[in-house]
Amino acid sequence: MIEVADGAEISIGRDMGNTLILKSPLVSKRQAVVSRDNGEFQLTNVGINSCMVGDAEVLGGETRSFSLGETIRIWPYTLNFELEEAAPISRQQLDAHLRSLMSDLASRVHRKLLERFDLYELEHNQLGNQDSILLLERHIEDVCREMRLFAEQNDPLLEELIGLTLRDYVINQLILESDDERFRTNHLTWNEFDVPATLVPERETELQNLLHFTAERLKLSEQADLSGKIRQTEAHFPEVFPLVRPHLHKELRRYLILRTLKKDLKDTVFGFGPLQDLLRAPTISEIMVVKSDQIYVERDGMVELSGRRFISDKVTESIIERIVAQVGRRIDKSQPLVDARLPDGSRVNAIIPPLAIRGPCLTIRKFPAYRFTMDDLIELGSMTAAAAMFLRACVVDRRNVLVSGGTGTGKTTMLNVLSGFIPQRDRIITIEDTQELQLHQDHVVTLESKPPNVEGAGEYTIRDLVRNALRMRPDRIIVGECRGAEALDMLQAMNTGHDGSMTTVHANSSEEVIKRLEVLVLMAVDLPVASIHRQIASALDVIVQITRGPGGKRIVTQVSEVAGYDPDRKDLVIHDIFNYRNGTTLAPTGYMPSFIDKLMEKDLLKLEFLYG
Repeated sequence: MIEVADGAEISIGRDMGNTLILKSPLVSKRQAVVSRDNGEFQLTNVGINSCMVGDAEVLGGETRSFSLGETIRIWPYTLNFELEEAAPISRQQLDAHLRSLMSDLASRVHRKLLERFDLYELEHNQLGNQDSILLLERHIEDVCREMRLFAEQNDPLLEELIGLTLRDYVINQLILESDDERFRTNHLTWNEFDVPATLVPERETELQNLLHFTAERLKLSEQADLSGKIRQTEAHFPEVFPLVRPHLHKELRRYLILRTLKKDLKDTVFGFGPLQDLLRAPTISEIMVVKSDQIYVERDGMVELSGRRFISDKVTESIIERIVAQVGRRIDKSQPLVDARLPDGSRVNAIIPPLAIRGPCLTIRKFPAYRFTMDDLIELGSMTAAAAMFLRACVVDRRNVLVSGGTGTGKTTMLNVLSGFIPQRDRIITIEDTQELQLHQDHVVTLESKPPNVEGAGEYTIRDLVRNALRMRPDRIIVGECRGAEALDMLQAMNTGHDGSMTTVHANSSEEVIKRLEVLVLMAVDLPVASIHRQIASALDVIVQITRGPGGKRIVTQVSEVAGYDPDRKDLVIHDIFNYRNGTTLAPTGYMPSFIDKLMEKDLLKLEFLYG
């Protein structure tokens, strides 16, 4: 233990001259300096390698403030700075601790169940088969009796867990009873798993009364939608729980914990295990399984550790197989990487050993049940009304639009929104790796790429589908994302009478879009850069750049025109029509796009909308 006095500094590194010596070749000779000023702590990274303060990465030369109790990670070491008396535990740490206890309990019951019969054989029975569910629940009750789980010596443990299980019960019931169509995710839930086949009507009535009592104290009726109710419950349940606790008599506590154990194990055997509740929570947009006992989620734009975990790597792989099997895909040691989608359209990427060294990994980008409109983007501050009116006019006037941005910035959402402006009379062909676009028009042909089969044959790529789409008499072609040689075919389609087509690419600015397209086209054919630029100039009209802010907010930062090719400069000319200046709002630059007259002639745009 090293004391850090006010006004003092301590140096950290592998050299013997440091205050704190970390003996590892992965640590720089002098890695970091921690200082304390008026009780506030700061870490400055003076080494080459990065380090972590909490969930934030600190690169070389950067400084970050931190508070007592926050974890500092200098690989392979973890450091904690605390007061002499223990720092108060955070709610997130408490949740992680309680979920760990609950997971340990479920693991012990699961091991006992495996001794009794083959759970994996039971899993292959018809999903939701009441006899199978009843059999499993009866065995869970027997195992809990054998383990003397509800003996008096375990009362302190149950007392710890009851708050977490009751909060989860409240949130699950809110989701199951919700009539909010914007956030319904019924395709991802097995509702019969939440209600025990061995329920006790008297206890269920008591739980319903507690649910209503808790909802009143949390003032959930004042929340506009399901997401608001869940956020209110998560934030303020600890304040209300002391009022609820007196109503939780011993029998009800035992019943609720047994009910939760049954649900968790039924989710593991028949459903998606610890992912079940995360998948149907409308406040969570992404789920990232790093390893079996480490599951992260993105909630309201911020990534955090969920505290949930799988029982084992074998169970994790089994649930991954269950997910991908729903869409006719397979994953095993001979094919250890797969892209798939859930029934509601959520995107799934799974990778298992031998490619994933630390165990099976899973990434699920949830598909929003509610289809965003341009009005929603304006209300959220992602877009201004003026830019929205301009983009609407571009789509109606059959301008070719490319949406660019980094991972998770909302490119597909923007493509969905822009496609809503396409007239009903147009024949549209959409091409994606996994279907995510939701077009409301009637005349839409949806195509999806296909990976090779076990023998390595039968693959159909995005490029194959773009070429085929040209023979299908499309008015507009929409490609979910150009990430390879298909970029050339897409540009050629835009150049040969398929005006009004749209696609997305990964890029950090409108200017970088051109460099990205250069590389993608060169993957298809060896052309001079000048020829590629001319192709781009004649194909693209508008680039919409989206950026994700530090707090997770998605913002349109540039709306640019590809104004043509300058032979003197031997480069493309790109002008911003709108850009995000001073970090405040998307504002017009004053530049008039070359096709503004046509938009105004067709009465698609008025200047007061563009610059009002």
